[in-house]
Amino acid sequence: MVSDMAGTAVKDSGEVARAFSAALADHGIEASSAQINAVRGASKREAIATLVAPKYGNDAGRVESVYADFKKHLQRVFTREAEPVAGAVETFAWLRARGIKLALNTGFDRDITTLLIAALGWQKMADTVISGDDVPQGRPAPYMIFRAMEATGTIDVRHVLNVGDTVSDLQTAHNAGVGVSVGVLSGAHGQEQLAHEPHHHLIDSVADLPALWR
Repeated sequence: MVSDMAGTAVKDSGEVARAFSAALADHGIEASSAQINAVRGASKREAIATLVAPKYGNDAGRVESVYADFKKHLQRVFTREAEPVAGAVETFAWLRARGIKLALNTGFDRDITTLLIAALGWQKMADTVISGDDVPQGRPAPYMIFRAMEATGTIDVRHVLNVGDTVSDLQTAHNAGVGVSVGVLSGAHGQEQLAHEPHHHLIDSVADLPALWR
């Protein structure tokens, strides 16, 4: 199983969106909640490039500066407030007890991912953790799922269940051709947004995943 992190396995009470807003504001860029919400789930550097473009165009240096500030804002939050979604730890333990490989993936880069994993104490939670900078292109490209398959020795994409909270997660699962794509309503995007994307199940949270096996 491949699971997204923030909003899916890890509580996101708006911390990521606020970090986006704060980093953009540091550079005199205004972005609405709708604009930020639209890029949720994507590689964070790619998301920032999209949000920076209306004011600064294709300015790679500006994107890197905003991204560095985004990481600083997020680091302060995660060191204080990182917390699993209710039932996530129990669900992951249930899966692994049944021999199901678990991969965590995220649009965060490796530095932020490592920080988040440490804050949660999840160093041994999953078989592998794939971050946004491990692949040449982030969501909705399928490469993070393929990298998770490679790391867990999974050959058949039809044996993969992918779970995430954003439109981008569902698009990624579709592009990868996974056997089961699950959207959760615990994060950035609601039922109305997720229902329009290809999927097999929409559930309230990862706590409800074991019921899909019964």
